[in-house]
Amino acid sequence: MYRFEITPKDAEQRLDKYLHRILPLAESGFLHKMLRKKNITLNDRKAEGGERIAAGDSVKIFFSDETLLRFMGRKTLPESGQTETDLSFLRECEAAYEKIRGVSVLYENEHVLLAVKPAGVLSQKAARGDLSLNEWLTGYLLASGAVAKGELAYFKPSVCNRLDRNTGGIVLCAKTLQGARMLGGILRDRSLRKYYRTYVKGNVREAGLIEGYLKKDEARNRVSIEPVSAYTASAVPESLRHAYIKTGYRPIRAEADKTLLEIELFTGKPHQIRAHLAGIGHPVLGDYKYGDRAWNDVYRKKFQVRGQLLYAYSVVFPQLEAPFADLSGRAFTAELPEIFVKVAGAVVFIETAPHSASFS
Repeated sequence: MYRFEITPKDAEQRLDKYLHRILPLAESGFLHKMLRKKNITLNDRKAEGGERIAAGDSVKIFFSDETLLRFMGRKTLPESGQTETDLSFLRECEAAYEKIRGVSVLYENEHVLLAVKPAGVLSQKAARGDLSLNEWLTGYLLASGAVAKGELAYFKPSVCNRLDRNTGGIVLCAKTLQGARMLGGILRDRSLRKYYRTYVKGNVREAGLIEGYLKKDEARNRVSIEPVSAYTASAVPESLRHAYIKTGYRPIRAEADKTLLEIELFTGKPHQIRAHLAGIGHPVLGDYKYGDRAWNDVYRKKFQVRGQLLYAYSVVFPQLEAPFADLSGRAFTAELPEIFVKVAGAVVFIETAPHSASFS
């Protein structure tokens, strides 16, 4: 017999989902059969699998060690050590925490963490061998004692939203399954408000809202945008129906040749902000993929601007219930990188009330 005690990190999920996580090689039919025969029990009682487990609950599995290990896909039981795969993952996370510099923690509680990623760091792996914020997160939590090595067999902390490699700013991270479910939910229903700051070419004097359909060219890693006006509601091609994008912008500070904009991102698609702004004639400073090369070259030579000046600087959480009441309605803001200050020029006008009104 092997006993698993439910921790707060594993709570509030269905029992059968939990069993699939700890016994990934067991089929659903087999697990339900074991539940019926009481070879798997919840708090020493027969269970059906649909029960919601809570912190402190006890799951007992009456298998031989050999059978249990086979369904867990492990060579040793969790308390006896880690498998070679686990050790490789741990070494990778420790290396990321040691080698990736410039990441800071803006906020952290039991379930979630808001990290501030510098430009140049991947949010998640792009290729085997990469070190990204995802591995840094686990390395940080191991180093701080927030996560024990044995817990990683059942849940791995993870980044929940991606920023382009060369876009810095706030990244949402889940420390627990409950945190992952909450963050995933508010990202899907778009109740989390996300704000960026960016310098764009030209003077922008009024706020605006841009909509469209985003097409991605995988081979070239570029996107193009079809305007909403190109289609009626009933004639949007199937390939574009899930590629709707919506971007709001508001001028904060206009200068001789550029404007500091606040962007509200209503949808989150690859390259959305950069392509949308370039499409209305105001490309992002430092963006060589969609921007103005000659203009970028001037700032590259004078101020060493080597990547797009686009920064995820603020998030505002919706109303949330326990255990996330401490986040309910709260706004978090990261300080803009020094390069934003270095490139600032003579002011034409200043808008003094950022994200004071809704674009919708």
